[in-house]
Formats: sequence, C-alpha cells, structure tokens
Amino acid sequence: MHRVYLDNNATTPLLPEVLEAMQPYFLGQFGNASSIHQQGQQARSSVEHARENVAELIGAREAEIVFTSGGTEGDNLALFGLCKPGDHLITSTIEHHAVLNSAQRLEKLGCEVTYIPVDGQGLVDPDAVKQALRPNTKLISIMLANNETGVVQNAEAIGQIAAEADVYFHTDAVQAVAKIPVDVKRLRCDLLTLAGHKIHAPQGAGALYVRKGTILDPLFYGGRHERSRRAGTENLPGIVGLGKAAELAMQWFEHDGPAKMAALRDRLEQTVVGQLDQVLVNSSQAARVPNTSNLCFEWIEGEAMVIALDLKGLSVSTGAACSSGAIEPSHVLTAMGLTPDQARASIRFSLGKQNSADDIDFALQRVPEVVAKLRELSPVYRKHTVSQ
Repeated sequence: MHRVYLDNNATTPLLPEVLEAMQPYFLGQFGNASSIHQQGQQARSSVEHARENVAELIGAREAEIVFTSGGTEGDNLALFGLCKPGDHLITSTIEHHAVLNSAQRLEKLGCEVTYIPVDGQGLVDPDAVKQALRPNTKLISIMLANNETGVVQNAEAIGQIAAEADVYFHTDAVQAVAKIPVDVKRLRCDLLTLAGHKIHAPQGAGALYVRKGTILDPLFYGGRHERSRRAGTENLPGIVGLGKAAELAMQWFEHDGPAKMAALRDRLEQTVVGQLDQVLVNSSQAARVPNTSNLCFEWIEGEAMVIALDLKGLSVSTGAACSSGAIEPSHVLTAMGLTPDQARASIRFSLGKQNSADDIDFALQRVPEVVAKLRELSPVYRKHTVSQ
C-alpha cells in the first residue's frame, strides 16, 4: 500500500543527505570526541563542525550550543538548571508536557509557578506575562511555536519584558527551528531548546542554546563534556546528523521553502473546508509555522479518524505524539476554549520537507470519504442532520 506521512510534528524522516552524512560515524569514524588520538580528534572536529551549523541556524555562538538527547532533556535542563526552591517560574497553559510536567515538579520542590492562559487563537498576551512578574521571578518559559496548532508566539515582546525585568527567558523552539527563521539575539532569549528529530535529523539528538554568562546546574554528573553542562559521551552520529539537517534547513530558507510548504498546507485546509461542512481551522487567525494545520471535524471522534485514515495509508494524529492514547482531550485546545468534544474531534496534519503536492492530493482523496463514513456511523450526527 502506498503511504503518505503527514505527522511530521511527531517526528520526521531522515533526509537522504542526513543519512549519508551520518553513515561513516557508525563504522570507520567511530571515535570518542574526548579522546586525544587521531580517531578521537576526528570525532571532535565533526562535533564542532555540527555545533557551528546549529549555532548559525539560530544566530548563536558555537560555545553557546549544548548538545542533548532532544527536546525533553533540553527543557528539563533549562528549568531545573535555573530554578531553585523559593524561585518563581512563569510559563503558559499550552506548553509541551516537557515544560508543564517539569513546572509541576518544581512546584513540589518549593518553587512558585504561574501558568499564563491563552486566548481563543492560542496566543499568550505579553502584558499578562509582565503582570505576572514578582520580585522572586527567576525564569519565564514560553514556547515559540505550539506543537499542536503551530501558533507562533510573540516571543520578541516576551524577551523584551524579561530583559527589562532582569529575568531569564527560555523558549521551547522545538517546533519552530528550521520551519521559520529563528534568531536568539532578536528573541532576546537566554535559553532555547531544539530537537533533531523534528528537523529531519535522527531521534536522540538535540541542543540547548545557553546564552554566554548563564550558569546552569547540570542534570547529569560525570565528565566535563559540553563545557561541564551536559556530562556523557557525545552521540557522534546523531550530532553529525543534526548538524547536517541544520545546514540543509538554511539552504531550504534560501530557496523559499517556508512559502512553498505553506502553500501546500493552505491548499489542504482550504479544500477540506470547502468540501465538508462543520470543519473548523483551529487558530486560523494567528501566525503559524508553515507546516501545521489543526482541523476540527465536528461530530467525529478523532482517534477513530486517525485509525481510519491509517488503514487507507495516511498518517496523521490527534495532537502531541507523547500523549497518543490519552483519554483526556488536548490541554492545548481546551485552554483555547474548545469544548472537550471539539478537542477530541480535532486532527493535526503536519508536513515535512519530504512531502509533495502529490501527497496533498492523496490526503484530499481520503479525508472527505473517511469523514463522510464516520459521520454516517455517528448517531449524534444523524440526529443533528434529521433535526435540520
């Protein structure tokens, strides 16, 4: 069966160039980057070259990049590395669980946490962040782009507020990096998280940007890897892959990649909305990353739709991959004001750099027929149509 993958916010496939760059480091060039012999120094050179690419992608210095295992570790290092009992943390109600669950743990350890609500489009009001500041506020952690809706926050304004208050600012940019231009200087952030497997690099490799002068307590204790900020032998193939993906992302920007991807996303949205009734585009009025569309199909159970589409060769999701199978509706969509039923009826389509116009055609052939079939089976929908 031919398959089309439109769940790239969960994870992305390796681009062929990334796989090609990684392959030598599984066999011949396998050295430990901390060793002083030739194989070790070759490994160190490769790690530093990748660090240069990642730094250039986000406008940072090479020394400000700490390689990690991915987004969850980066978020944990940012929050636990700075916040101590008695400190105050400001975050939002729509953060990834890597931040939300870390914030909840910090509360149990004696930190104070304020959760800023969002409006109906999923946007955080920077003024609400400013009003939440306290004398003991240590850190503001607001994501740059949401993993479920793709909404891009006004992080520059929040960074300005943090700078004026002399408070650290962290942004989870896992879903933003390599999709929209990201510049840590423009954002005025002190810490920024990114993950390789969201940008066509391998799973298990990521990075945390740490502004020069920011002192973090490490999560791990061991050797002096990553300038004593992240102990443990570097994941050499993964880091090489991350560096190559960063290089390819910069080339993609130069060739109008975001605009072309947004055009595919918009055609998917507009055609589905035009063909079907009772379909809403969540966060349609907000700025979004170009690859993400979150559609609410009234009278549909989202999990049933995901399964039905999967049987027809189309991979999509109901939201965050780490929450798949959860009974509760999306915390992001309910925070925006959707009812639990609307949240459960919402499907996320997320494109990757491997997707083409043919893939969108494939999706547009299958989504309407699956929706029609599921609605035929829905007693609530039948009752609704009869009443009309």
